[in-house]
Amino acid sequence: MTYYVIYDGNCNLCATLVQLLERLDKGEQFQYIPMQDKPALSQFGITPQDCEQGMLLINAAAPEQRWQGSDAAEEIGRLLPLGHVFVSAYRALPGVKWTGDRAYAQIRDNRYTLFGKRDRTYQPLYPAACVSNDCRL
Repeated sequence: MTYYVIYDGNCNLCATLVQLLERLDKGEQFQYIPMQDKPALSQFGITPQDCEQGMLLINAAAPEQRWQGSDAAEEIGRLLPLGHVFVSAYRALPGVKWTGDRAYAQIRDNRYTLFGKRDRTYQPLYPAACVSNDCRL
């Protein structure tokens, strides 16, 4: 199963986390699209305003199935080897999900101030093949 991770390619934190995922996953499950790639995003009906709500995760086999923000981060974690154990525990602890959602929103809204902005958009090692081949969804 393939998933598209849509991330802010100008955010130092976001690019670093994508690089970590690339090392862990090696393109097996995840392919990446920077939010700055407007033609690719338009294939999914995603606008720049949509991207303001945070990263997105899209199921390539069923593009209508998508997660955004902290939900996307949790789903990525759940899909990693043994990740479901940690995500299930995280979701089960009272108040932790609520706190995580708020923390995600604060980091999202202040990411350039907290972590800096890249001079150039990070181009992933595993770009979304569907998008680069301009397939129709």
